[in-house]
Amino acid sequence: MSDLLLEVNNLKVHFPVHEGIVWRRQVASVKAVDDVSFTLRKGETLSLVGESGCGKSTTALAVLRMLQVTEGQIIFADNDITHLDGKSMRPYRRQMQMVYQDPYGSLNPRMKVRDIIGEPLKIHKASLTKLAYRNRVAELMALVGLLPGMIDRYPHEFSGGQRQRIGIARALALDPELLICDEAVSALDVSIQAQVINLLKSLQSELGLTYLFISHDLSVVRHVSDRIAVMYLGQIVETKPRDELFARPEHPYTRTLLDAVPVANPELELSRPQPLIIGEVPSVRNPPDGCRFHPRCTRSAEVTPPGLCSRTQPPGVPREQGLVACHLFAR
Repeated sequence: MSDLLLEVNNLKVHFPVHEGIVWRRQVASVKAVDDVSFTLRKGETLSLVGESGCGKSTTALAVLRMLQVTEGQIIFADNDITHLDGKSMRPYRRQMQMVYQDPYGSLNPRMKVRDIIGEPLKIHKASLTKLAYRNRVAELMALVGLLPGMIDRYPHEFSGGQRQRIGIARALALDPELLICDEAVSALDVSIQAQVINLLKSLQSELGLTYLFISHDLSVVRHVSDRIAVMYLGQIVETKPRDELFARPEHPYTRTLLDAVPVANPELELSRPQPLIIGEVPSVRNPPDGCRFHPRCTRSAEVTPPGLCSRTQPPGVPREQGLVACHLFAR
């Protein structure tokens, strides 16, 4: 058995665009995820970072098989789950759970906390008596720092941070191996973010969890990650261990992202060179040919022969414990 828990190979998720009312025909496709590959080892935290709309959440939903895969392969615990139907996926869904971004919208306001956290136990028909069920829910609440005496309350009686803890408890109900955190702290106040991040780290240490962490906040990513994959317009442009990426970013897009992070010292902030990025993000319906970042890249003129960036998609070039998809390093 390998220590690889998740392997994603050349994943593509394209959404068809149709025209017409009576005779509907496909006229284009939105390439939300286009040839994404990465691996995730047991006990590791891999973070997907990038601008809004770059395909991070779509990648996560495809891994969970909540979206149809257009092309590629998803291997979970040495099993190919790419094309399994709902019934065949059921055993794997127990091992793969998600913590959603919105702690307000992800909880049913008509359900009590005991039913929200215990819902996975009912869906997967865990054979528990009423007392064992209630004790399991209380145990999960205590695990995430909630008082078991709150078990009969409704979501509106909790703060945002407490609601996110409820979402984490629900995700842990079936003892999963993989937890996907989709912007799990972005809707919370900064002080509450720190509490939830520390909770996730302690749970990982205690339960041996593996995280696929999705975020656009690089300060959060720096705190939780073992490795980081940077996405741009549906593709991964750089993958490196956390410390290596922050110390030596190589892809022009990664460097721009890191340069845009403000620092707490006003004098140092004023003296830093301002990040320069040209134009707007292109449409995923009609992405640029070649390197997708080349219309906004300030270094494409350095690549030889001229025009290569606009004609040919760069390969993933092995670099210092990672990969960089840029023609600057493919010489």
